[in-house]
Amino acid sequence: MPEFACRLAPMGLAGRWWHRALLAIMLALAPALGLDHGACAQSISDGNSGPQPALPQQNPSPQPPLSPQQRDDEARAAWSAAIQARVTGPQQIALNDQGSVALPEGLFFIPKAPATRLMRSIGNVVHAETFIGLVASSNKGEEWLAEVSFIREGYVKDDEARKWNADDLLANIKEGTQGANEDRVARGFPRVEVLGWVEPPAYDPKAHRLVWSISSKDQGEDASAEQTVNYNTYLLGRNGYFSLDFITSLDRIEVEKPTARELLADLSFAPGKRYEDFNSSTDKIAAYGIGALVGGLVAKKLGLLALAGVFILKFAKIFALAAAGIGAGVVKFFRGRSSPGSGTKV
Repeated sequence: MPEFACRLAPMGLAGRWWHRALLAIMLALAPALGLDHGACAQSISDGNSGPQPALPQQNPSPQPPLSPQQRDDEARAAWSAAIQARVTGPQQIALNDQGSVALPEGLFFIPKAPATRLMRSIGNVVHAETFIGLVASSNKGEEWLAEVSFIREGYVKDDEARKWNADDLLANIKEGTQGANEDRVARGFPRVEVLGWVEPPAYDPKAHRLVWSISSKDQGEDASAEQTVNYNTYLLGRNGYFSLDFITSLDRIEVEKPTARELLADLSFAPGKRYEDFNSSTDKIAAYGIGALVGGLVAKKLGLLALAGVFILKFAKIFALAAAGIGAGVVKFFRGRSSPGSGTKV
């Protein structure tokens, strides 16, 4: 018991105010307990006799950006993993517990884990809490990817769609993209610059579908450089909304736009999860309106979700695509595109 009293303090109690009080009491009682005051004080002060609490872990040092060759290698590996995990149409793909997308023949779905790796390998920021996966095409001549997410923020009121200002919404998209650029730069990718509307926001109040589209390019590139297009589509539901971000190039958008709209039409909520199933007495109402879905107009102030930025679709040397069975259209899309920072063509 006396020895236990001397050695009690070092056992995980250091750094607390009550530890210091306990030390004082034990030292004061040492003579009455027949303990050697000096030895006890020394035992308490060095605390070497008992198990010590683990020191708090230091935050790991930031990893240096990948070299162009490392980025190329990771992009190829990510594509290979994505293709191995793909689910091909025609079939119904369940999207969390909210709904599904009817995947036609010629399209395939890449699940969350390999899709996340793939998106990050080409410089994109992925929000794990909302991201579901990717849809792509093996049809000849089709050159796009579609990012699928579900944002569970409650019922989003759509009344402000009648009075929003497209210029203000575009400014918010640019601001959100600047925030995402910090992550891109830290990983060795160039910054992205939002150029303007390809299609300003349009909302269908009967179908509860929203569509808008912007173009972007690597910051600092010549004005004639190839532009990426984010064709954003949304389907509102009872508990939140699906986001379907169709990613292609500016010279392809008019050709690919019908496919994007068809894919949105094939996206649906399960019975009981639809927008019209909303119950005002029991269901959560989102803290923002539909304007937040075009650039995060109020989301930044509320701290509820990241400002909408843009996804980019610039791949490196993906020679394995044809062997992986993706299809000539996608292979053609990635050939002849500059690898960011490498100055090479594929």
